[in-house]
Amino acid sequence: MDTTVDLDTFSSLVERPDESARRAAEERWQQLDKPRTGLGQLEELGSWLASVQGRSPVQPLSAAKVLLFAGDHGVASLGVSRPGSPSTEQRVHAVLDGTAPVAVLAHRYGAEVRVVDMAVDAAPGTFPAEVEHRRVRRSSGRIDAENAISPEEAARAFQIGMAIADEEADAGTDLVVLGDLGAGSTTVAAVLIGALCGTDAAAVTGRGSGIDDRVWMVKCATVRDSLRRARPVLGDQLALLAAVGGADFAAITGFLLQSAVRRLPVVLDGVVSAACALVAQRIAFRAPEWWRAGQATGEPAQAKAYDRLTLTPLQDLGVSMGEGVGALLALPLLQAASDTLAEPAEVLAITRSAAAPKEPPRLPTAAELLSRG
Repeated sequence: MDTTVDLDTFSSLVERPDESARRAAEERWQQLDKPRTGLGQLEELGSWLASVQGRSPVQPLSAAKVLLFAGDHGVASLGVSRPGSPSTEQRVHAVLDGTAPVAVLAHRYGAEVRVVDMAVDAAPGTFPAEVEHRRVRRSSGRIDAENAISPEEAARAFQIGMAIADEEADAGTDLVVLGDLGAGSTTVAAVLIGALCGTDAAAVTGRGSGIDDRVWMVKCATVRDSLRRARPVLGDQLALLAAVGGADFAAITGFLLQSAVRRLPVVLDGVVSAACALVAQRIAFRAPEWWRAGQATGEPAQAKAYDRLTLTPLQDLGVSMGEGVGALLALPLLQAASDTLAEPAEVLAITRSAAAPKEPPRLPTAAELLSRG
């Protein structure tokens, strides 16, 4: 694979969403039989969907995809996560088995789930081929003392993310819920956000997997030491991702940028996707207009990233587990916005095409039970 990546091209390739479609959507909202701004946040979301789709009335969302990039990080060996947390390998299996919360909720909301193994610390053949065939490496280096990945691996992972964005756009996916899976990932995200926002370690170090004060101090020291390694390469985004990111972070960044090029809207989940979005913004300043922040997790680094990106979380439910769960909970809001602003006939057609629910078993009435006695 040619690992040459020209980041400068993204500034010209990423265009703004269609402003004329947004204005048409806002006019359509005023024509509906409702009080002015009576639908609150749904109106802004519907207008945004019109702009990213480039049409008004909007097309109802019917092909959402939950996309999870998975990768382990060397800093996890320092004890920056809650003891006893499930391994990334276990979490990936739970998603694939359909038992993880994100899988259950995705089924409920009619969204598919796709997992991409970029750097999980698992033996080859652990996951199905379609999950692990793009793995760049097994785990990453300890970013407080060494580079996470090599420059060549960073470029390769970035290109993989771009290719996945092309695949989803070509497949007709109309909205991506972006999530992540990985031990040590919130520590890595804190380093990237701290470096890009120019803050110290304590200001961006959160509780991640639910750590106590002792583990938080270890995590804070790790972020501090990693920030020292990040600052010299702030001017080169791929070098930054290689030094203190990882294969999953590089892939997510590439995915976000190419999704903006392909006009594919994305809902961000936790602090990991927020960190990658911040890196991507440094490459193409218009790209954040193609994204929405699905939720606030309570991570201080995420709040700083969203402030820099000028993104406001759609919800604040305290969901901090990652895996795209929090962002997925925003999907019904976006579906409601698109349905309300779409042509009724299009909404009806999608509703009718959905699989009919199974008839529940008939239970005996009280009279029938009494007659049996």
